[in-house]
Amino acid sequence: MIEIERKFLVTSTQFKTEAVRNTRIVQGYLSSVPERTVRVRIRGTQGFLTIKGKSNDSGTSRFEWEKEIPITEAEALLGLCEPGIIEKIRFEIPSGQHTIEVDEFFGNHTGLMIAEIELQEEQESFLKPDWLGQEVTGDAQYYNSQLSKKA
Repeated sequence: MIEIERKFLVTSTQFKTEAVRNTRIVQGYLSSVPERTVRVRIRGTQGFLTIKGKSNDSGTSRFEWEKEIPITEAEALLGLCEPGIIEKIRFEIPSGQHTIEVDEFFGNHTGLMIAEIELQEEQESFLKPDWLGQEVTGDAQYYNSQLSKKA
């Protein structure tokens, strides 16, 4: 239940030609404090409830628990969330042994594109496509819970 993830800004839309899937996501936060975020998400036709703990010092690892819930419950819980619902499309791009997920944001964040890659170990190497820009792992302003405060 430990998530190891690195985040990067995306410098072009080239990734869209490499994507094997894209899914619309709507999400909100029941709690957005750094010690514990509680997220409600609708991904396509599925609902999820996710709890994340505080990141380690590098911002790479943190506790994560996720449970699929009925979409009707996810829709109802979105109504209880803090202000600032996030809407985005997630693109999945194969990259060697990994999958890079690129979120293209809408609303107040239109134009923002953030790539995430989940790893087995913090120092694990991976292929970096040309469109992968500045690393923002651990930069709280790029956490979805913080982006929701400006949505």
